[in-house]
Amino acid sequence: MPLGTEQSEMRCSVFIATSLDGFIARTDGNIDWLEQMGAVTPPGEDCGFAAYMATVDAIVMGRGTFEKVCSFPKWPYEKPVYVLSASLRQIDGALANRVSLLNVAPAEVIKRAREEGCRHLYIDGGKTIQGFLKAGLISDITLSTIPTLIGTGIRLFGDIPADIHLRLESTTTYPFGIVQTKYRVIREA
Repeated sequence: MPLGTEQSEMRCSVFIATSLDGFIARTDGNIDWLEQMGAVTPPGEDCGFAAYMATVDAIVMGRGTFEKVCSFPKWPYEKPVYVLSASLRQIDGALANRVSLLNVAPAEVIKRAREEGCRHLYIDGGKTIQGFLKAGLISDITLSTIPTLIGTGIRLFGDIPADIHLRLESTTTYPFGIVQTKYRVIREA
C-alpha cells in the first residue's frame, strides 16, 4: 500500500548482512561464512544491532529463518516474533508464548501487529523481506556487507515487479571489514 494510507503508520525495516556477492546464506541455509566474521569482530561490537533492536516492537520472519534461529544455542529475542509459514502448524515448548504463527499476506501481518500495539517491525529472512518489498511495505534497509564471496546461495533480493528506488542515508565502514549502508525506500507519489 502506498505511503499516505493506514499502512504508513507502521515502520517495517530490514537489518541484515549479506556476502559481498549478495547472499544471506549458503544454498543449504548455512551461515558459517557470517559466523567466521565474528572471529575478527571485536568483542562487544554489534554494528548497531542492539540500538536498532531497541526501536523495534516485534520481529517478522519466515519459516526458514525461524528454523535457523531455533538452531542457535539460545533464543536471541525478547520481543514478540511473528513467523510466516504455510507448513508449520504450531509452535511448541517455551517459544509458544513468544512466537505467533501466521499464514497471511504482509498487509495482514501489519494489521495484526498494529492491533497488538506495534509501530515498528523488524522484517527478517530472504523470502519475507522480498514479500514485504513486493507489497511496498519496507521503509528502510540497513545492509551490512561482509567481505566474503560465497559464489552461490540464498539471495537477499529476488525478482521484483518494478524498480524499487532507494535513497542513501549513511555508510559506515568498520576496520574489521564490514561496510554498513543504510537506505530509505523512496515511495512513488
